[in-house]
Amino acid sequence: MEPVKQRIAYQGSAFVIEWFFDQDMKSQALEYFLELNDNRQDQVMKLFKLMGERGKINNITKFRNEDDGIYAFKPQPDRFLCFFRKGKKIVVTNAFEKKQDKLPQSEKDRALRAMKDYDARVEGGIYYGK
Repeated sequence: MEPVKQRIAYQGSAFVIEWFFDQDMKSQALEYFLELNDNRQDQVMKLFKLMGERGKINNITKFRNEDDGIYAFKPQPDRFLCFFRKGKKIVVTNAFEKKQDKLPQSEKDRALRAMKDYDARVEGGIYYGK
């Protein structure tokens, strides 16, 4: 299993932002991020840093509540869906390029499944390994 520190996208004073890994140790969001060019990666990291250090982003064009416990970092033209957990954690579940005004239900469903999987594996003591 991969070391926990590699899960961390950004360590801030207000929040730790980490990538969600499925049971096969794959992270769709991290893989998507790594495929982006440097400029788009920089835009994502600016938002992660802002949230990680300040604890909030007031601009809904940059970060938004998508309901059902799912939120979205919104560096144009990309979306990084996430959820909050105790311990001042934000877990980034999946990412995609925005092609329509409304959040695609399939992407939100993917984030909801990841959140449920994360909670079950954390509760079972197996998400972070030994």
